[in-house]
Amino acid sequence: MSDPVAYRLPVRVYWEDTDAGGVVYYANYLRFLERARSDWLRTLGMNQEVERHRSGLVFVVHHVDASYLKPARLDDLLEVRVGAADARSASLTFVQSIWRGDTELLRARVRVACVDAANFKPQRLDPALLQRLTSAPLAR
Repeated sequence: MSDPVAYRLPVRVYWEDTDAGGVVYYANYLRFLERARSDWLRTLGMNQEVERHRSGLVFVVHHVDASYLKPARLDDLLEVRVGAADARSASLTFVQSIWRGDTELLRARVRVACVDAANFKPQRLDPALLQRLTSAPLAR
């Protein structure tokens, strides 16, 4: 992922994250990506649980394109990076990566749709949040 990186989250690999081969199970990388996106949104003033109750807005992952480059292992300290590639009125595209030191382990693009929690129809983002996202440097 090219800089600038908008947010970085440290993540430790635990037993529960690994498979029988002793490496992080492929689906668990998606959990790490989710945590970084959620934490970044929180730093921008959006708590997803509060927003769900206030406006009925929830995010659903629409598409993930991930390249698994190298494995992570038990006790590794990882850094999950996230930036916005695109912010539209009812969807966000994130560029994310996972690093161990200076080694990139995973690279991903994640498209998230904003929907009404009751009927799962598209719903516009709060304009103030959209402004904060679009004013952050876009990753490519």
